Amino acid sequence: MITKEEQVVYGTEDLLTTLCSSVTRVLNVASQSRITYSAMVQRITKIGLKPDIGCFVLFDGGFTGLVVLNFSAEAAMEIYERYMLSMGMPKSELASSFTSDEVSNIMGELMNQIVGDFTGKVRSELHTNITQNQPKMLVLNKQVMLSVDTPLDRPEMRRVSFFTERNNIFYLELAIDRTEFIKLHDFEISEDIDPDALLEREQAAKPAAAPAQDSASDDADELLKSLGM
Repeated sequence: MITKEEQVVYGTEDLLTTLCSSVTRVLNVASQSRITYSAMVQRITKIGLKPDIGCFVLFDGGFTGLVVLNFSAEAAMEIYERYMLSMGMPKSELASSFTSDEVSNIMGELMNQIVGDFTGKVRSELHTNITQNQPKMLVLNKQVMLSVDTPLDRPEMRRVSFFTERNNIFYLELAIDRTEFIKLHDFEISEDIDPDALLEREQAAKPAAAPAQDSASDDADELLKSLGM
């Protein structure tokens, strides 16, 4: 029996930390640079899209919430350019303005990867499931306030500052219903499977193929010799 002192409780700040980890993990890989976030978190009373580029996604299931990423033009362009260059795109072919549809599409794609990474961690670490809608990305010149369609009985809202390698800033905002996950018994957390690493291990484990005897080629050579050719 687990006593009250031994109970492991996973709350809003833990969910926020997991989400921040997903943001840095995805963007570090995508941009091939170092993205960091502040050790301080803000409690806020409203959540919204802010200039220059705002992206939001709703999730539902084990718990309900809303995630927003607000990028300055400089932060969005830095991440976009680094991502496209790492994919082998020539610099001359990159979009020159943050208002370009291509920039919005790429940032929306990265947002989708971030939330996908987060939902995967929630599934493996908390043994619950959440689903998300398709992220919406908007280029803004003024602030837009958002609310979650599903009423939140006890809403909790947080904001975290992120910094790119060039010290450009963007913000993560999270709104969820106050929730706690209490660990009843120990369990193993399933590891994320990297398909590329798995394929490499499989190929390394295969024994080297013995060189095949090309008997047909040898027979043909003998025939040509017998004919004096």
